[in-house]
Amino acid sequence: MLLVKRKIRIETERLTLRPPQHADFRDWTSLRIRSRDYLTKWEPAWAEDHLTRKAFTNRVYWAQRSVNSGTAMPLFLIRREDRTLVGAITLDNVRRGPAQSATLGYWTGETFARHGYMREAIEAMVHHAFTRMDLSRIEAACLPENGPSRGLLEKTGFKYEGVAQSYLQIDGRWRTHVLYAALRGDRRGKSEAG
Repeated sequence: MLLVKRKIRIETERLTLRPPQHADFRDWTSLRIRSRDYLTKWEPAWAEDHLTRKAFTNRVYWAQRSVNSGTAMPLFLIRREDRTLVGAITLDNVRRGPAQSATLGYWTGETFARHGYMREAIEAMVHHAFTRMDLSRIEAACLPENGPSRGLLEKTGFKYEGVAQSYLQIDGRWRTHVLYAALRGDRRGKSEAG
């Protein structure tokens, strides 16, 4: 089977969203190291080789395969004014057929948090997913105590839907998450988070 190589590039007011490239290794590693304490309390435990060139190369190849097969869209957030990597956003677990849905994940470097970059990226990714990919539902989950992430999801049109017990291993242990979803043409109004 011949896979068509797809080029994905989403432009926002301040950002370019594009798949990771091999040349991003130093910027990605540097940002992850500088933001380690900020990120690890919200993420799955980093593998021993997380910051190695080999692991990053595997990440780039996975991103290419995922985009080409249509199963995921992992994108780096590049600030256009100075080409600085500020974080990443991934539309993963793309399900076609009757579901037409996907799962959203994201992270940003600590120094770039609370500057509106991720809000801009989420809004662009959701718009792309609904208008270009013809998805109907985008799901996201975060830890209940992650107030900034919950607020971000709510500000970008996601509605609280419930709780998933032992949803993901975060920082080495199973953690309960709160679930959110954005629907194309959503008419549900504001939801009350638990």
